[in-house]
Amino acid sequence: MKTKFNRYYLFEFSYFDGEYDVTFNIVDVDFDRQTVTVAITRAGRISQDTYDLMRDGDGSLYFEYGRFYENKIVLNDFQGVR
Repeated sequence: MKTKFNRYYLFEFSYFDGEYDVTFNIVDVDFDRQTVTVAITRAGRISQDTYDLMRDGDGSLYFEYGRFYENKIVLNDFQGVR
């Protein structure tokens, strides 16, 4: 499983939530517990949170983000920072 984790470590994804640009950086992926921990930068503030990982119909891993968890953030959309 460590190889799978290394695939995502510190990868970044930017998302516009309707008000601010939000940047996610993957800190940890726990495949045993099916969770992902991300550093979230929004409106100049940095926080860290852990979300449950789910699979969609295509088998892609994702987590739900937002006040009502209405936004689907797919791990395959994250890219390495250059």
